[in-house]
Amino acid sequence: MSAAISADPPSAGETRAGLTLALPALMLFTGVVVLPLAMTVMLSFHDWGQYKGIEPVFILKNWIEIVDDPYYAEMFWRTFRVAALATLITAAFGVPEAYILNRMQGPWKGLFLLVIIGPLLISVVARTLGWALLFGGNNGLANKLLMTLGLIDSPVRFMFTETGMVIALAHAMMPFMVLAVWTALQRLDPQIENAALSLGAGSLTVVRRIVLPQIMPGVLSGAIIVFSLSASAFATPAIIGGRRLKVAATLAYDEFLNTLNWPLGAAVAVLLLIALVLIVVGSNALIERRYQEMFR
Repeated sequence: MSAAISADPPSAGETRAGLTLALPALMLFTGVVVLPLAMTVMLSFHDWGQYKGIEPVFILKNWIEIVDDPYYAEMFWRTFRVAALATLITAAFGVPEAYILNRMQGPWKGLFLLVIIGPLLISVVARTLGWALLFGGNNGLANKLLMTLGLIDSPVRFMFTETGMVIALAHAMMPFMVLAVWTALQRLDPQIENAALSLGAGSLTVVRRIVLPQIMPGVLSGAIIVFSLSASAFATPAIIGGRRLKVAATLAYDEFLNTLNWPLGAAVAVLLLIALVLIVVGSNALIERRYQEMFR
């Protein structure tokens, strides 16, 4: 005997109750996110002078300066290049790590999960300062270890380089990639792998033909999170990159607090936000299309 489940639309009272419950969160979101963003966008069209300060006029001078000056193009190119490299490293190491974690049993699984998410409990500034101590110039622990292992003949410069920024960012963002892929692996039926193995497929074939296609949405989701956080990161590029090797976040910070050119700093911040939104929206469209192809 089958029971029909009716999906009646919510009544007017239920709708009003839902809106009433959502109103505090909506007000908080508007006050904390929407209004500051709107004020930042408006500020980016204001004028600024060393002696006259900020003038509330509508001009395009800041945006034209960013577009015309190759210095800003270099800053944004470095920002997205470092974020992309950090994302590739986290994917290369995070996906196998999540796969191994998913196959663990008993207390080892909980222990290694704690090891993975443990760095999230520590301030990113403290973690970055730890990397600064490891890099530490020619006599840093990283160079000493690499030279002891025979991987390098002479010390490699890590501080104040893009290489150091990529390594530190990849370490800081690794838990987000691992957790995203591990969540996707939770929805994977292990019997499918066992069936493929029983039919004669090798382990690498199972991973390449069965596991990877099904967890690819998780990999893409993790890549979106890592790329967005890496491109907008401030503490790690500021400590490892220093004053000269700037990215978009540190550039906006300097414009706000050092040169006091708030409108130009606002324009840099808004442009970074627009670029990240476009990248995230495009990536989400790719993920949705991937899901549709999987379940078609």
